[in-house]
Amino acid sequence: MPKMKTNRAAAKRFRASGSGKIMRRKAGKRHILTKKSSKQKRRLGKSAELRACDVKIVRPLVPYL
Repeated sequence: MPKMKTNRAAAKRFRASGSGKIMRRKAGKRHILTKKSSKQKRRLGKSAELRACDVKIVRPLVPYL
């Protein structure tokens, strides 16, 4: 059986946590930051766990994650 190919775009967007959960970055921290509070920007900097419905989509894209 040949090796499965990883979707490189997905591999750059998702990481595995220590317990094996797929983590993602939060949206909204690229630009227009002046009107956002420090608290909001701080929370946007943290990574978030991927929802179960999205895990089904992402798993085949990054099989070796």
